[in-house]
Amino acid sequence: MSLKGPSLIFISMTETINFPSLEAIKAAHQRIQPFIHRTPILKSEAINSMAGCKIFFKCENFQKIGAFKARGAANAVAKLSDEEKQNGVATHSSGNHAAALARAAAVAGIKSYIVMPSNAPEIKKKAVKGYGGEIIECEPNLMAREITLEAVVKKTGATFIPPYDHMDVIEGQATCALEMWEEDIPFDTIIAPVGGGGLLGGTALCTKYISPATKVIAGEPAGADDAYRSFQAKKLIPMEEPKTIADGLLTSLGKINFAIIKEHVDDILTVSDEEIIASMRLIYERMKIVIEPSCAVPLAALLKHKERFKGQKVGIILSGGNVDLAKLPFRTE
Repeated sequence: MSLKGPSLIFISMTETINFPSLEAIKAAHQRIQPFIHRTPILKSEAINSMAGCKIFFKCENFQKIGAFKARGAANAVAKLSDEEKQNGVATHSSGNHAAALARAAAVAGIKSYIVMPSNAPEIKKKAVKGYGGEIIECEPNLMAREITLEAVVKKTGATFIPPYDHMDVIEGQATCALEMWEEDIPFDTIIAPVGGGGLLGGTALCTKYISPATKVIAGEPAGADDAYRSFQAKKLIPMEEPKTIADGLLTSLGKINFAIIKEHVDDILTVSDEEIIASMRLIYERMKIVIEPSCAVPLAALLKHKERFKGQKVGIILSGGNVDLAKLPFRTE
């Protein structure tokens, strides 16, 4: 289905939401140009041969802060009013959005308050501190995150910028797919990972505006499969006690993003941790680039379902490269 303008999606009995138009996504791309990299698209003939299709890897692991999250955070901060900027920004995040918002705030010359679970990777805590963000730790569950964040916002007056379920964040994440389409590659399918759904939602919106026939598919860890279960049930099912090596995809799918996904995503494929690790290692060995486990999920999904993509041109978004090199899952002594 072609989307001619802003997409109007029904959320509840009393609520409808206008999603960003293609023009708004293009404007966001121009707005954040000074604050992001235009990341390259890489190919691997060896992986193509294994997969039976042509894969174009959009390398957001080379993005500022090492992940696509730089896009959404930069756009959200840039759109704040001068009054909102006075008290800074706040969020809760296990990693990449935390660093992205801390950096965007630093660039804007404002404070950032980041609620992080106590078990967040050290590399991601160091990144937040390096950008001048103030970390407030909490227990590793959604309720603790939200309660702690509420207290921080009440104390500081900071503006809450969610990690994924926020229109300006989704608009910013959509610029990744926009860059892919600007390369004039006739993608048959684009695959993105899904956690909270900001990247997937933005990718789906942008792609369906530009090429309605192109399939948009998500890869998701089997141990954190709320998006898959919600997609199948056609109702939002929160994730409880997720368990996966893909630490960037532990969070529950957002309400706004689920509305986009229901309408514009063609399928969600789940993969085991073993399949994620194998794909992660394959990218290290064949492409010689650093990625984090969450980043390997789309390739794992493709390789698990090779027949489905046979002969296609497939875009895969490599979402980030923030991994603790001392704890690589395939590392041997």
